Amino acid sequence: MFNRAIVRTPAKSMIDGITTADLGRPDYLNALEQHKDYVNALKECGLDVLILEAEEQYPDSVFVEDVALMTPACAILTRPGALSRTGEVHSMLPILEKYYQNIERITAEEPSNATVEAGDIMMVGQHFYIGLSERTNRAGADQMTRLLEQYSMTASVVTMSEVLHLKTGLSYIENNNLLVCGEFISRSEFKDFNHLVVAPDEAYATNSVWINDTVLVPAGFPKTLELIQSAGYKTRTVDVSEFEKIDGGLSCLSLRSQM
Repeated sequence: MFNRAIVRTPAKSMIDGITTADLGRPDYLNALEQHKDYVNALKECGLDVLILEAEEQYPDSVFVEDVALMTPACAILTRPGALSRTGEVHSMLPILEKYYQNIERITAEEPSNATVEAGDIMMVGQHFYIGLSERTNRAGADQMTRLLEQYSMTASVVTMSEVLHLKTGLSYIENNNLLVCGEFISRSEFKDFNHLVVAPDEAYATNSVWINDTVLVPAGFPKTLELIQSAGYKTRTVDVSEFEKIDGGLSCLSLRSQM
């Protein structure tokens, strides 16, 4: 069960955030309202939510999930593959020090140039699946694996080619249930999970989030909502359409912790 979440208020500069989507520029004022509702949803799930101030110098800073991995034993600061986001990691350190005694970090070890974004990391119990993407490379995954193993956790690497982050195409919603779409449907790494297959035209909704027996689901994807409800879950929809325009999903908007 999760106890707390960390979020960051969207910066006005988010309209210039990194994007591969062809959905137009975000409406900042609408994004603020959507973010407030997201925070309300987290609170409804029983979380204590820390809301950080906007960082105007970092357009993508609302996506706090990418800059740290919060585990039951430690927090691990990442090294984003998008260089424009490097500074976000430094400002997150003093925040995490309030909650964690053990804080590790991914470094640019020579001769490697390790990069990891936590959007590429899916936690299933004490095991972590790490996707290799344009933002997370093998050196970063290897470092992350070594750090997790220091705390008696395990990790494995997942190759992929069709999505930005691993959790764009996969979401573990507990009880051995895995929301899955696209290239991950037939992958051997996930054969022991019960697959809840998301329709291609609702692929964005694969990034739904389990929090304390409720699954947060992006608004506007009725087939996925029904799929999750039919598996016995309580659901709460959240409109994050403005964040979709800059490649962000539900999980990206918070760091969730059991601490």
